[in-house]
Amino acid sequence: MARLDVVETFHGLFFPGHLHTQDSLQLALKFPFQDTDIIIVSYPKSGTTWMQEIVTLISSRGDPHVSRSVPNWARAPWLEHHYFAALLEASPTTPRVITTHLPHHLLGPTLQGSKAKVIYVSRNPKDVVVSFYHFHKIAKFLPEAGSFSEFLNRFLKGTLHYGCWFDHIEGWTRQKATMNNLLHISYEEMSMDIQGAIKRVSSYLQIPLMEDEVNNCVKHCSFSSMKDNKMANYTLVTEEIMDHKKGFFMRKGKIGDWKNMFTEELNQYFNSVLESKMVDSTLEFTWDEQHEEETHANKSH
Repeated sequence: MARLDVVETFHGLFFPGHLHTQDSLQLALKFPFQDTDIIIVSYPKSGTTWMQEIVTLISSRGDPHVSRSVPNWARAPWLEHHYFAALLEASPTTPRVITTHLPHHLLGPTLQGSKAKVIYVSRNPKDVVVSFYHFHKIAKFLPEAGSFSEFLNRFLKGTLHYGCWFDHIEGWTRQKATMNNLLHISYEEMSMDIQGAIKRVSSYLQIPLMEDEVNNCVKHCSFSSMKDNKMANYTLVTEEIMDHKKGFFMRKGKIGDWKNMFTEELNQYFNSVLESKMVDSTLEFTWDEQHEEETHANKSH
């Protein structure tokens, strides 16, 4: 099923037809979640692959065997993809780990009343848009990226595939008040304190780890380790679907890489949209490395 040029429109959002069909999207909204399920939710390019790796390693107590032998899309398959049911059936992981990019207004009703554990991963939207832009250049199932400023415009208007970043993060994180089975963790937190992030996730999943097990998780989910792991870096995907000559799925993994792409003008424009869209938001973000230095400075006093 190549369907590289097909776009599925579902509830007003665009999805790549290579991975989604109307049926697969409909089935996602009717999926019978089990209370033991672990669901990784994110907007694309927010640290999904990293969280899949972390959850896999925590579940196997730091043993890298599964993360080195089973592709991440098979051990934590995407709920809305057309091959989801087949992969889930063959999945080696228990409890089941399921990944999704669906927004809360679509998936929330299905999850209502479920005790499934949701992990929501967010990331600085400026880094998201840069990463997504580069991904459009290698993924043949996504539309042409165009110029960066055009792409940025589409991102801010919410007309890219998978919909609006602002709606996505607001929709999911607003549930924190009513859902005690939702953990919100940021890419930046994972970058600045991976050990702390692993401990937070393992505690939330009620899988207590010994210190050496935590250290093994840290070692095997580092960016360099994942970049070299063909079960996580998407090099197993054929050239007809991803043009690996044009770039890497795992590019830099750095915080603040947006500064290399944004002009001053684009940054001001982005900030003004961000401010108006998030005006009612109670979310607090740490998006810069400097905060880490400040935190460490404060801790040492």
